[in-house]
Amino acid sequence: MTGESVDEAHEWLLSAIARGGRWPGHLVPPARMGSDAMTRDLAALPESVREAREFTRDGLRTWGLAAMYDDVGLVVSELVTNAIRYAVGATAGPGDTPVRLGLLRTVGRLTCAVADPSDEVPQQGEADFVSQSGRGLYLVAAFSDAWNWTPLYGHGKVVWATFTTRGS
Repeated sequence: MTGESVDEAHEWLLSAIARGGRWPGHLVPPARMGSDAMTRDLAALPESVREAREFTRDGLRTWGLAAMYDDVGLVVSELVTNAIRYAVGATAGPGDTPVRLGLLRTVGRLTCAVADPSDEVPQQGEADFVSQSGRGLYLVAAFSDAWNWTPLYGHGKVVWATFTTRGS
């Protein structure tokens, strides 16, 4: 794919994740699934981080990208952990799934994106290697090729990270 096609695919993923959200203002049909895109709804619970890693591992295996799992799994864990932290309190009930994880494979690139209902802007904090938390976005930046975020219409955001793939 050319750069423009990759960017269009990236925009599709962000849009698909936003359409799949179940918090107020985003009640529309769920995102489509394809051979090069996968999405998963997650509850705002700590156990969802493990579920996100398993979903990511299975997706990478399906696409022949299992060798990327260590880096991608770490980044997905950090993105989902942050999303859950900011989604708590924004849920409508115990069965609500306010966090949505998406994976998109394009030629030469893998994008992982996580949506949550919070409007809080993700920011890398000061590096404090003594604290037990606060280094998540540093890890995302260190293990991915790029990361950023985009606000969703109404409220919420999508935080994404990209990886260069080889041999795909």
